[in-house]
Amino acid sequence: MFSALPLAGAAPLIQPIGVKALYGLALQGDLLLAVDPFRGYLLRLNPKTDQVEILNSRQAEAFYGATGLACWQDQLWFCRDHTVYTTALQDIQPTPVLTLPYPADGVAVWENTLYVSCKKGGCIFVCDRSSGQRITQFLAPGIGVENISVWGDYLWACDQVEQSVYCLDRATGELVVKMLTPFATPTGLAVPPHTTPDSGTVWVAYTNEEPYVREDPNGAEPYVLTFRDRTLIHPLTYRWYKEANYCRTNGYLVEMTYVEEIDTLEDAMPLENIEWRIAFPTSTDRQRVKSVEPVGLPFTEVQQAGERVASFRFDRLDPNQRHLFGWKAVVEIYGLKYQLTPRQVESAPPLPPEYGPRYLIDDDELAMDTPMIQAAARESVGTETNLLRQVLSIRNYVYDKLSYAVTPAIETPDVVLLRGRGSCGEYVGLLLALMRLNGIACRTVGRYKCPAHADQPGIYLEPDFNHVWIEFYIPGFGWVPMESNPDDVQEGGPYPTRFFMGLPWWHVEMGKGIPFEKLIRPEGSPEARLGDLAVNHMRFKILGELAP
Repeated sequence: MFSALPLAGAAPLIQPIGVKALYGLALQGDLLLAVDPFRGYLLRLNPKTDQVEILNSRQAEAFYGATGLACWQDQLWFCRDHTVYTTALQDIQPTPVLTLPYPADGVAVWENTLYVSCKKGGCIFVCDRSSGQRITQFLAPGIGVENISVWGDYLWACDQVEQSVYCLDRATGELVVKMLTPFATPTGLAVPPHTTPDSGTVWVAYTNEEPYVREDPNGAEPYVLTFRDRTLIHPLTYRWYKEANYCRTNGYLVEMTYVEEIDTLEDAMPLENIEWRIAFPTSTDRQRVKSVEPVGLPFTEVQQAGERVASFRFDRLDPNQRHLFGWKAVVEIYGLKYQLTPRQVESAPPLPPEYGPRYLIDDDELAMDTPMIQAAARESVGTETNLLRQVLSIRNYVYDKLSYAVTPAIETPDVVLLRGRGSCGEYVGLLLALMRLNGIACRTVGRYKCPAHADQPGIYLEPDFNHVWIEFYIPGFGWVPMESNPDDVQEGGPYPTRFFMGLPWWHVEMGKGIPFEKLIRPEGSPEARLGDLAVNHMRFKILGELAP
């Protein structure tokens, strides 16, 4: 079952007009406060009506460059550069409270305590609200710029790079739960009263840019590629499934259509008694298939290694024949983040014996027998023995060695490592080789990502290319996901861990442990490649938003 999001009467998504960016977010009763650092606005927004009001029409200069915001009993605190300021909301006269040696990013207040996040310092400072005297500090949960909020016993942080919200123990700074956001670059959050880590809804602001083609009738070129602001506020809804060790966030009901268009080459040989198999989306902790129907031609559903597959049969395929066939599926997809820690896997049982012959072998030209890859496998883990830390170490090693590039063909891991760049499939090949040589069972997963435009429901969205990532096996727990290359965001790291043991809502998991698509021919038939016989068409449509 799926249901509408909570926060009755609230708009599911707010896109304030006249605003370039939103940083910091705070609640004033049922209203939201935010700052626009580029305009110098202190804003008050009504989430029920989308109305927006500038509160500092005469003091905009004081808020230029402001990045964080907190409200406590009609008193405001905000960050600008290295300094945290405070002012009464009704009479805006900012007064400095404290100055840090590094830029201050976010601020939160609870009773007599002031919290200040600082990316450059790598921590959240805990200070006296009145004097600014430092009491202690907590390690930042992520690697990016973080904005913070607080309610009761819990301190909350959103991280722009990690695309995550973290809930921390307010007294100790210990991480309680972490969750993925449905949009990129969260720049502020506000936590409603009585929010707990178990389940609920928090407000999150997002600030980004998107490319678009602008019409320019007076220019030398009539159409110009440029960028526009993409700023919004959206309720992040979450549920922490403690026994299953994961936290699920906003989901979307997505229609996914996959169709092959057969257009055989003129000089191709006729093919007889052909079975063409296309795997369905699979069911996982974050994904549920609601329905599947054929497109173009009927199929027979078959089971392959426990996965659902569409089987299309052709008595004969002649040169220049034309067909459209495939399926349309309706799928619930959620953001999901597993909460496992290295300590939890220390006592994991050994890998089941039947997994070795299937998931520790070179079954896809992984060059695992070459001296280069074997040396890389040893170097990538060093002396580490903990499974989770080993996987992270291997991932970071691959990120250090490779940069992303679209390549015309998938080369073997030794060639890719020597070249120093690769596509997602080549990242996957190297990750598989290094993990398997270190005794870590793993497999390829994919195959498509819905364009991540949750604010564009009801229209067809077409991905630019397919995508693959991996899953690795934790004995005693099961398979968990890890992205192949999107977290390779900065040379030399540190690298985010947002998609380590987690996937955002736009990844669609197809049949696992089996080929996504396969052509089955009778023995002795002419050789035929799928790419020579057909062109695939893929599109998505977001039908609605789901509570987790």
